[in-house]
Amino acid sequence: MNTFDITSAMLIVLSPAIGSFLAVLIDRLPRGEDVIRLPSTCRGCGTRLNPLNLIPILSFILQRGQCNRCGTKIPPWVLYVELLAIGAAVFGVIAGYPDNIHSILYSVFFWLLLALAVSDLLWFRLPDFLNASLALTAFALAALPGGNGWEAVWGAIIGFGAFFAIRFFYQILRGREGLGFGDVKLMIGLGAFIGPVMLSWLIFLAASATLAIALLRQANRNGGLTGSTQMPFGAALCAAAFAIWVSQLSSFN
Repeated sequence: MNTFDITSAMLIVLSPAIGSFLAVLIDRLPRGEDVIRLPSTCRGCGTRLNPLNLIPILSFILQRGQCNRCGTKIPPWVLYVELLAIGAAVFGVIAGYPDNIHSILYSVFFWLLLALAVSDLLWFRLPDFLNASLALTAFALAALPGGNGWEAVWGAIIGFGAFFAIRFFYQILRGREGLGFGDVKLMIGLGAFIGPVMLSWLIFLAASATLAIALLRQANRNGGLTGSTQMPFGAALCAAAFAIWVSQLSSFN
């Protein structure tokens, strides 16, 4: 087995554990809780989880999705994140082939995309730590041989600037926040990743997806959506960035 095979295998094998850590970040960062020193406990009864309760995927299945002590349901999204982290690693390996560093950085980038999307879907929050990590990873990819180089810088500047302007002028015209600052910061990493040329497609896809979700919610609830209703636009941006990358997959190899 060559070095590439070993690295690829390790990324995929370790991905459920990475997904478990991502779930911790998703759960704690929006609450302002410590993600390193604070031990893992049941949200219902506060019981500290033992090593068997922390095995990714398997522990959820063995516990039947609930705390063994108090019966509090373990959020299903925790399992989904652990499973999706495997897929993110697979795509990272595909994107990075045949270079180990590329595979690692792409996997990290896709893991961060996953964490940001789920955080926005659950809490309507895009934590600064995740946004900053995404941006750093995108710039690291851009700096590698075959990366988009200075296009990443321009993509980040234009993406951040455009969203900052939208947020600023919307707040002046409507007197309320129409775009979260987390979305503005997110565009640094996404703009660096896809470059300035594809930014219009990114915004179009994300806006279309968000509009479709809004219309479905309105139809299911018989109205009730207003101008102040929150929508997970950040999650749509993450999904759109991934969709654009997939559409260009052949160009990476």
